[in-house]
Formats: sequence, C-alpha cells, structure tokens
Amino acid sequence: MRISALRMLPAFSIIALAFFWFSPSVQAADAFKMGVVDPQTVLEKSKAGKRALDGLKEYVSIRQKLLAKDEEELRNNQKQLQEQAAKMSEAEKKEKGEKFQAKLQDFQKRAQEFNQELQRKQKELVDEYMKKIMDATKTVAENGGFSIVVDKGSEQTVKIVIYNKDTIDLTTQVIKEFDQANK
Repeated sequence: MRISALRMLPAFSIIALAFFWFSPSVQAADAFKMGVVDPQTVLEKSKAGKRALDGLKEYVSIRQKLLAKDEEELRNNQKQLQEQAAKMSEAEKKEKGEKFQAKLQDFQKRAQEFNQELQRKQKELVDEYMKKIMDATKTVAENGGFSIVVDKGSEQTVKIVIYNKDTIDLTTQVIKEFDQANK
C-alpha cells in the first residue's frame, strides 16, 4: 500500500515543528531580553548629572546677569540720547549715535558669542555624560542578561519607544549604576 504525499504532509509538519521548537537556536531566542533607558532622565536625576547641570546653570546665570547689566546700560544710553537730542547739534547727534551703534553691535556680538559658547558647553556636557551613561547601561544590561537596550527618548528629546512595559525600563537601575560609577 502506498501512502500519498499529501497524507504525509501533516505528519511531517508536526515533526518539523517539534524539531524546530526544541532546537537550541529557538531556545536561545527565548532568552532574548530587551530593555529601554531614558538617558535624559539619567542625566537629570543622577547625583553626578545634577551636579553637572547645576554647574552649567550657574555659568548661564552669571553670564546672563552680565549681559542684562550691559543691556540695561544700553537702554539708559539710548534714553539719554533721545532726551538730549533736541539740545545737540547735528554733528553731536551723529557722533553720539555712532558711538551708541558701536556699543550696540559690541553687545550683540557678545550675546551671540555667549550663545555659541553655551551651545558648545551643552554639547560637551551631553557628549561626556552620554559616554558615562552608555557605560552604566552596558553594566546593567550585562548583569541583567539583556541582549539589547534601546534609548527610550523623552518629551525633551526624540521619542523612540512608543510603548514599553515598566519591567523592561532600566532607567532607575542605570541611575544607580551611574551614581555608583561617578561619585
């Protein structure tokens, strides 16, 4: 008696599925663990990150106070020029107007340089701390048996992960590791 090929197909499929299910490569895939981390939160909530951000805020505050003082001085100069304009000759108006414009341009240049310097300092801080956050994340991932950890993103940055279970969010663990490594 011959068994047709079509009748053997279901039996073969069951055997193949069983073989596939119990193979080592599928069992390894079951051990695949994925986690997410919000680096912005690590920077903002870790002790070392807070210190760095506070230092940057202090730097910004000092520079902004200096610029605000210079701006107030410029406003006072402009007000004085407008009040005294009726009493001045055309030559005096021109001369004082040119001096004021030079001071205004100098102020604008300093403000622009400050903004560029601030952007550079922020980038340096983020770059430096991202390396440290990546190291802490790697340690947490290796200790927890995670195969991959994805940048979760936040409202301040690009949101990469749309949904995740709280059980795979490693941010708190990374903060602890980050603080331990960066005392």
